[in-house]
Amino acid sequence: MFNQELKRKLEHSVLLNVKTPAQYLGGEWNMVRKPASAVRGRLCLAFPDVYSIGMSNHGLQVLYAAVNRLDDWACERVFAPWPDMEEQLRKHGLPLYSLESFTPLDRFDVIGFSLQHELNYINVLTILDLGEIPLRGEHRSLRDPLVIAGGPCCQNPEPMADFIDLFVLGDGEESLPEVCRLWLEVREAHSDRLSAMRAMAERLPFAYVPVCYEVQLGPKGWMMAPRPKFSGVPAQIRPAFVPNLDLVPLPTRPLVPHIECVQDRIAIEIMRGCPWRCRFCQSTTLKRPLRWRKVQTIIKGVLETYENTGYNEVSLLSLSTSDYPAFEELMHQLKERLAPLHVSISVPSLRINEQLKLVGELLETDRRSGLTLAPEAARDDMRQQIGKPISNADLVSGCRRAFERGFDRVKLYFMCGLPGEREEDLKGIVELAETLSELRRQVVGKPATVIANVSNFVPKPHTPYQWHGMQTRGYFADVHRRLVRYRRSRHVEIKYHDVEASLLEGLLARGDRRLGAVIERAWRKGARLDGWSDHFRSDLWREAIEESGVDIDSLLHQPYELDEPLPWDHTTIRQGPQYLRREFSRAQMQLEELHLLKGSVFG
Repeated sequence: MFNQELKRKLEHSVLLNVKTPAQYLGGEWNMVRKPASAVRGRLCLAFPDVYSIGMSNHGLQVLYAAVNRLDDWACERVFAPWPDMEEQLRKHGLPLYSLESFTPLDRFDVIGFSLQHELNYINVLTILDLGEIPLRGEHRSLRDPLVIAGGPCCQNPEPMADFIDLFVLGDGEESLPEVCRLWLEVREAHSDRLSAMRAMAERLPFAYVPVCYEVQLGPKGWMMAPRPKFSGVPAQIRPAFVPNLDLVPLPTRPLVPHIECVQDRIAIEIMRGCPWRCRFCQSTTLKRPLRWRKVQTIIKGVLETYENTGYNEVSLLSLSTSDYPAFEELMHQLKERLAPLHVSISVPSLRINEQLKLVGELLETDRRSGLTLAPEAARDDMRQQIGKPISNADLVSGCRRAFERGFDRVKLYFMCGLPGEREEDLKGIVELAETLSELRRQVVGKPATVIANVSNFVPKPHTPYQWHGMQTRGYFADVHRRLVRYRRSRHVEIKYHDVEASLLEGLLARGDRRLGAVIERAWRKGARLDGWSDHFRSDLWREAIEESGVDIDSLLHQPYELDEPLPWDHTTIRQGPQYLRREFSRAQMQLEELHLLKGSVFG
């Protein structure tokens, strides 16, 4: 199974000419390599970003372990190459390959992409092309791998429907092995790819198979939700669901990367879902209902992972970790077991009031210089409207305690372009940052360094804000200028996201199947690694959009009426569309109250 010839060519002709060649060599601690004679099928997990990002993704580690637990399947990995590696592979006529066995991608049974962010779509095409797999599903035969995708972006699969054979919605631990097994069965039973894909669509209620659906243009210029071409194919796709998270094995032998990655630590998912109902947040709607692991399951998983990796930090993962039902018990037990091992604890997703109450008490650490918080909006009334139930009083009092315990930096995350945004909401971002900076001066005599990161709001599918349009380029540019102008303190820094990248994210998140042509045109023009600011080329995307004749305004900026069909209506969430409509209507009522009391909307 191990392709010694390809490895030898890479070592002699390619890897000497690229940066950080260790990311292309495999052989990491805890890597799984199975003999070809011992398995029936082979899956390659393809993460459409570079190694240092993909190896930091907990979901990849979970699925890698889940498939490799199967006796008759092998799971391997591939990541998007940096441009220098892509250039070398093309120059020497060599294919992209898996890290476990140096097997070219076209020799796998299944290629599985993790679509975590829209700006990674372009990297899917790079991986497919370098792996010598036809870009479009319509050009593949039964001899080609089944190309599947999972992750949050699959809730609107249409922009990538030309390139992905099958989208898996929802939890992947059980659904991914089921897809893999069924593919071998239907491939053997059918003589053509279309009939095999139809069988997959008929038998997997959580799988969307684009070739089995047709789309029509709606009256206002956007495509309506696809409809089945065949009887037996579901009109709506329901997400896969793991009811008991505690019964899902933790990946206690995770891959340990060769090079420094974004996250180099033990990662343990303690809870899935979120009890809060932030209206801007797609994750909270996709991950419900709330499920959690037992304290002893988590403790056991942490200690086993420590023994198998040697990491000196553990990160407790959840959308809202402090809402874990036995959070304080878990923290006390972890501290008791990990302190003798000199292993620190990281809790990246605590609510503001709980996080600040526990600073220095449950989260004792040597890394006391910085605090990261996500108020999202700067004023309490706006937070009420977006469904974020925290207050500035909690934020200020908690930061005071943090400063007393040695913290001297605060990083804040906000959004601009939210529905109903007013000028006072923008001023409030700067005012809140400066208030916290001066608060530390009152406490210890020196101001805190405060960084306010402001992202451009994208109304994502399957959120109560999906019916809103995204704000325009001119709006965001004006907001950014205002934020800089409002700032007075040199101890406060304002950072904001690139407008062009945010608009592209919005287009790909809210678009329909016509965007497949745009994506392919941009890729052929040279678009690569759009999630990296030094590689993003907005000019290539503008050219591709103009040449494809796609109306950006109708897809991105125009709001939908509540009774209008949406391009993603064929995918569902467990709460159903009625929940989203109720939350949208409640938000609209709150907006009307805010405007009546506070004046006109900014812009």
